[in-house]
Amino acid sequence: MEFKLKYNTEEISVCVPEKNYLATLMPNEVNIDLIDEEEVKRAMDNPIGSRRLKDIVFPGDRVAIVTSDISRPMPSYKVLPTVIEELKSAGVEEKDITIILALGIHRKHSEEERRRLVGEDVYRSNITIIDSDKEKCVRIGCCKNGTPVDIFDLVLNADKRIALGNIEFHYFAGYSGGNKALMPGVSSYDAIQANHLNMLNPNAVVGNIDSNPIRQDIEEITDFLPIHFIVNVVLNDRKQIIKAVAGDHVKAHREGCRFLDMLNKVSIKEKADIVIVSPGGYPKDINLYQAQKGLDNSKHAIKDGGIIIWCASAAEGFGEATFEEWMIEKSPDEMIEELKRKFVLGAHKATFIAMILQKAQIYLVSELGPELVRKINMTPFKSVQEALDVAIEKLGGNSKVIIMPEAGSTLPIID
Repeated sequence: MEFKLKYNTEEISVCVPEKNYLATLMPNEVNIDLIDEEEVKRAMDNPIGSRRLKDIVFPGDRVAIVTSDISRPMPSYKVLPTVIEELKSAGVEEKDITIILALGIHRKHSEEERRRLVGEDVYRSNITIIDSDKEKCVRIGCCKNGTPVDIFDLVLNADKRIALGNIEFHYFAGYSGGNKALMPGVSSYDAIQANHLNMLNPNAVVGNIDSNPIRQDIEEITDFLPIHFIVNVVLNDRKQIIKAVAGDHVKAHREGCRFLDMLNKVSIKEKADIVIVSPGGYPKDINLYQAQKGLDNSKHAIKDGGIIIWCASAAEGFGEATFEEWMIEKSPDEMIEELKRKFVLGAHKATFIAMILQKAQIYLVSELGPELVRKINMTPFKSVQEALDVAIEKLGGNSKVIIMPEAGSTLPIID
């Protein structure tokens, strides 16, 4: 049985013996009426819990549109033209619009990346396009959990704020999207670190919003600074927009989360001995820091003592300096114990991987050198096929295999 997995911008194949095959976990079938720009237009015309955007903004308003950076699959170039068109219909001029690419703690963009993110027409317009800067944030309060509210000054000083994003499962924030554009998107290092400390709370888990302390901080941002309108999208495995929600930062976001549950919560009858995982290709496997999200979802499908075959290009390496340092220099046990004593941003993802390594072995297929892979307590392989053959030989000829081609967007749930 041959299967194809996304790897960077390509596809690679793996053949699984029929007797070993258990399941392929893909998004569920849902009814789709419109896609991409047409679906965005439908959502903008029918906002949830809000007036139309053109009825919220006024001529002369300085408008900040916050959207995702290159590490996210958000197709801003498909969404921005509709948003900008509606702003212009209300009399807002291009010179008064700023698009902020929310970096959080990620690296800055090249000019070509900015062009690709926003699309050629928007890039060539008179609209300002900039990266957020975690060093240029202003503190405007503190959340109930003690997390400081630090916001990038250009977002803070805008008259109107519009948040764009894609909604997918998040391994400790519950879901992406909504207010997450501001926290952590355009927040300071200190604020992001304080927020992420709450990931050690047992309620900070994928799929949980209501009692999730991470999401509580994110939602409280708007107690201090309003988000006037959001446009969030849900993507299929071909990166097409199959659902858009627009309007109120909570009501519209929750409607998008309900759709995501229908699409990407996938029932399984039993866990597998071997799980083959692709985060979903570029940009979800651009580095190990991003690809970790798909790996984390796979832990819900693997038996204790099993083998996860992690297919992640990581063409840009680790993706974050502290994450890299912890992965290379510390054992899984050391990571877990040290993070319990003191939360360190960047190290948190290394620790989540360490927790998986306590449960299962990881065979890594990537562009990293084999010696480097061994240093991070994983086993390197040149191909998924070689890794699978070795895994079956090690765990036995009757080992059962689950394949997760879109692991970054698929959450296994025991039926």
